[in-house]
Amino acid sequence: MAKLLSCVLGPRLYKIYRERDSERAPASVPETPTAVTAPHSSSWDTYYQPRALEKHADSILALASVFWSISYYSSPFAFFYLYRKGYLSLSKVVPFSHYAGTLLLLLAGVACLRGIGRWTNPQYRQFITILEATHRNQSSENKRQLANYNFDFRSWPVDFHWEEPSSRKESRGGPSRRGVALLRPEPLHRGTADTLLNRVKKLPCQITSYLVAHTLGRRMLYPGSVYLLQKALMPVLLQGQARLVEECNGRRAKLLACDGNEIDTMFVDRRGTAEPQGQKLVICCEGNAGFYEVGCVSTPLEAGYSVLGWNHPGFAGSTGVPFPQNEANAMDVVVQFAIHRLGFQPQDIIIYAWSIGGFTATWAAMSYPDVSAVILDASFDDLVPLALKVMPDSWRGLVTRTVRQHLNLNNAEQLCRYQGPVLLIRRTKDEIITTTVPEDIMSNRGNDLLLKLLQHRYPRVMAEEGLQVVRQWLEASSQLEEASIYSRWEVEEDWCLSVLRSYQAEHGPDFPWSVGEDMSADGRRQLALFLARKHLHNFEATHCTPLPAQNFQMPWHL
Repeated sequence: MAKLLSCVLGPRLYKIYRERDSERAPASVPETPTAVTAPHSSSWDTYYQPRALEKHADSILALASVFWSISYYSSPFAFFYLYRKGYLSLSKVVPFSHYAGTLLLLLAGVACLRGIGRWTNPQYRQFITILEATHRNQSSENKRQLANYNFDFRSWPVDFHWEEPSSRKESRGGPSRRGVALLRPEPLHRGTADTLLNRVKKLPCQITSYLVAHTLGRRMLYPGSVYLLQKALMPVLLQGQARLVEECNGRRAKLLACDGNEIDTMFVDRRGTAEPQGQKLVICCEGNAGFYEVGCVSTPLEAGYSVLGWNHPGFAGSTGVPFPQNEANAMDVVVQFAIHRLGFQPQDIIIYAWSIGGFTATWAAMSYPDVSAVILDASFDDLVPLALKVMPDSWRGLVTRTVRQHLNLNNAEQLCRYQGPVLLIRRTKDEIITTTVPEDIMSNRGNDLLLKLLQHRYPRVMAEEGLQVVRQWLEASSQLEEASIYSRWEVEEDWCLSVLRSYQAEHGPDFPWSVGEDMSADGRRQLALFLARKHLHNFEATHCTPLPAQNFQMPWHL
């Protein structure tokens, strides 16, 4: 009876992975709390085969879940309509509650029938035995056997806790349960007294901004967190996860962040291969509708690196909602996991981000300054210009206030706090992070990210002459035009390198540098073009085109 109850309350099982011959467990292992029988992949299909009762019950419950999600998103309009029609009176609400109660009882009965169907299936009984044994004892053998299954991630045991590193427990400067530290925006009206009257005046605007950010804003910014989209993508995500596990020997893990969110991660270890880049770990930060199962992790994987992918809060197996604070909390526990559990030194970690993932990547670079390098693909400097692009002009004040207070993705500001090598990849046909049309390459916000970085690191070089010539170079729409501008100013790369190395040897590596202070205008132009070319590479593609492995290059450094 206990096993039947476990089958009723247990998670949905999606897939049983194929085991490689070298890793296949012995045919029979005693079924104890620390070791249970391993699945025999030779006789079972890799997709879990539910019995008819479980299959049909699952379909009914999945349909009910979709209807509930649709009802949730449309509830404000439904309540308004029912109120206008007078259906919210007590005499009509009571019968409706009876109908709802009856429907819930029917769904509970369907769930029990599904449990009976699982109980009659030896595959599911074996899975639930392994899952229960792992929850009782997280031995390496139990976790190895559990990794052969893909199931509802909510039931996966936690593999790493944010407080697990001993340094976190001893230091008071680390993150608390309230979250890690973020750069806060400056007040919109500086110098005004924050009196009670001013607070009361601001209250309606603050309430409106909060409602917009937590309803429409967050879902527009991170559409991958919408349940209906995830439901539609589920077959693709399962297929991508199977590829990472079966073909790349990926290891899935659940990390618990300081805010209580559970973060879904996938690690592919290449340290045992002959390729030297396998000793480096690339932590991948996905876009606003990207998942590690089908996202940018494929690029460093093809290039031979060890890779750690993770899903935003609220995406696939990760819990929570993707607000900036939660995003930074998630990135913090991912980096801690890479250092303290996977055994990579910060100097061997590369942060790679695509699109909106630039926020967590730049936060990690700012907070962990010893990481080896940062690569930002199709990213931007600040969210406000892109948000204003898609909203009516009459909403400018509301949009700016909402972004600054609740959705402040200040990538450039964070990146300028990092001292290490940086490479920016600009998509020349990008239709997402341009503020006008894709053909207008100067409206690509990647340009602004480059300019702000160079102006911070080399303020004397990026004075009027340097800034002007870099803008001309950024305006070039082809490699031929770029080369033409570069040769027009007769950039001598050897001279530029000697100037930079001499300055570094005399003054040290910390930015900002005052190099170029006593230099001619032509010299500053040459240095500015040289530095721009080293920090930004063009990729002739649209925003969502996968980056080829040959374009994944390490940033330049002296």
